[in-house]
Amino acid sequence: MEISENFREKTPDIENKWLYLAIPALAIAFAEILMYLGREVESLEMHAVILLGLSFSMMFLKNEEIQKTYQALILLPILRLVNLSIPVYYETTLYSLIFIYGILAIPASIAATHQGFTRMQLGITFKKMWLYVPFSILLGLLLAEGEYLIIRTNSLIPDLSIFNLMMLSIVMIFFVGLVEEIIFRSILQNRLEMMLGNQAGLIFTSVLFGLMHSGYGNVYEVIYASFVGLLIGYLFYRTRSLPLAVMIHGSINVFLFGIIPLLL
Repeated sequence: MEISENFREKTPDIENKWLYLAIPALAIAFAEILMYLGREVESLEMHAVILLGLSFSMMFLKNEEIQKTYQALILLPILRLVNLSIPVYYETTLYSLIFIYGILAIPASIAATHQGFTRMQLGITFKKMWLYVPFSILLGLLLAEGEYLIIRTNSLIPDLSIFNLMMLSIVMIFFVGLVEEIIFRSILQNRLEMMLGNQAGLIFTSVLFGLMHSGYGNVYEVIYASFVGLLIGYLFYRTRSLPLAVMIHGSINVFLFGIIPLLL
């Protein structure tokens, strides 16, 4: 809590900051609406325009806080473009996820380095992991059950053998969960909390997290993902523990894309 209160004190007074945020946020939302409607090509084109727009804007903006905010937001069109532009795989597999999130780890780590956050702000700590690991697995199971009722996912592994479960866990925790939580929590939530204040930054990040799940073509999934993002974001806000957020996110995906579909 002390870290978050410090962020509140450092919230800069920037003229028209909501306008600076609204323009790229609405553009990202529009691109994701196109994705929701099944218009993948148009969505990719829109995200490419957003990527270029944010990139060139950072060259001309004088305010460093706005520049860093755009650097954080730029990771979202990169996430979507990489996710949909890989021609090697034509369906989601564990191997495609390794390839996609291995690439995304590069811009995510660069952005995290240049945001100017401390290790504590980024959540790089392993305190209380003895408590967070079982808590994350239990919470991940509960959240995955709710999400499965909405989107009825297929399993990414053929059976529940030890090897397959180990591979699924590695990919979902150390690739998907880690990279996405660095993007949404360590970078984006931190930056928006500093720009807008704790509550507004948390809500803004959670909505963007939900919108980035529009590819399922299910409005209830977008709403549910926003709720999950809000919950994980709140826990990150209270603990500043990136491993906690990663474990919850990874556990959800392990149950959602492996255990639950095979059991049911």
